[in-house]
Formats: sequence, C-alpha cells, structure tokens
Amino acid sequence: MSRNADRKHRAVTALQRRVVNPVMRRLPFQTLLETTGRTSGLPRRTPLGGRRTGDSFWLVSEFGERSQYVRNIRVHPEVRVRIRGRWYEGTAHVLPGDDPVARLRTLPRYNSAAVRALGTELLTVRVDLRR
Repeated sequence: MSRNADRKHRAVTALQRRVVNPVMRRLPFQTLLETTGRTSGLPRRTPLGGRRTGDSFWLVSEFGERSQYVRNIRVHPEVRVRIRGRWYEGTAHVLPGDDPVARLRTLPRYNSAAVRALGTELLTVRVDLRR
C-alpha cells in the first residue's frame, strides 16, 4: 500500500471509529453487519451499505483485508445482518475473484460513491442469508 493510501486509511478509519459508526449504529434502519470478534469473541457491529438480492446480501469493503470486519469474517464466517430493522443470520464469504467496481454499480448509489471515494482496497463480500 502506498504512503498516501496508508494515510488515507488511517484518517478514514479513525473518523469512522470515533464519530460516524457510533452515530450510525443507533439509527433504527441503518444496515448493520454483526461479526464475532476474532480475538475477543464479542459481537462487533459495523454500519455499512449493501443490497439484498434473493437470499444473499452483497457489500463491498472499502479497505479489503485491512477492514476489521473482514478479518473477523475470516475467523468466524457466521454473521448477522440487520436490513430495514430486521436481523438475518447468515454465512459470509470474502470474494477476492469478484470485480468490486462492477459490484458497486449494482449496490445503492450513495454508499457506492462513498466506498469508491474513500476506499483504497475494494473487496466484495457476500452473505448467504438463512430463512
């Protein structure tokens, strides 16, 4: 990762961790991804954008393997997703072979624009939801 990309990653994640995420997690209809902490074993909730398509929920991680929730998924793929106020259980899959830029075109416009603008290492994640 280049020096500028590393600085961008640190600045964006600090802002998200301290300001944006605590506020967004409290909004009742904000989409949340709940993972299990890879070290602590505690539930970790991350506000994000994505789209449900059939029995799958698709999202693009803006920092790829550096995202804490992606690292948690690698260890504990069983997750929960809150979509429009309702929780769904599922299994998350990191898809390095998928084209994240093309995937962003199928996801909500404003979130996709933010991911493209702020992201440094885009990575697609699919959650297979259980009924």
